[in-house]
Amino acid sequence: MTSDDSMLGVDPGDLTDDDLFRELGHLYATRLDALRHAAAQAYGEHTRRMNQLEAEYLRRFPGREIDPERLREGARAR
Repeated sequence: MTSDDSMLGVDPGDLTDDDLFRELGHLYATRLDALRHAAAQAYGEHTRRMNQLEAEYLRRFPGREIDPERLREGARAR
């Protein structure tokens, strides 16, 4: 890999489902702090890693359950 392609952390494809969920949970728990207080480079890395993990989640679970309340019709019904 070149320095531009370097990756920090374990390749998301190598994580077990449990590890993937744990990593996503940690990222979401630290997201606001990263947004508010991290240096630009650190925030960029946080975003890059979040995108990697979310893409892996969507790859593994393309038919994930969609909550009807999260759809436009569900929001209008509230």
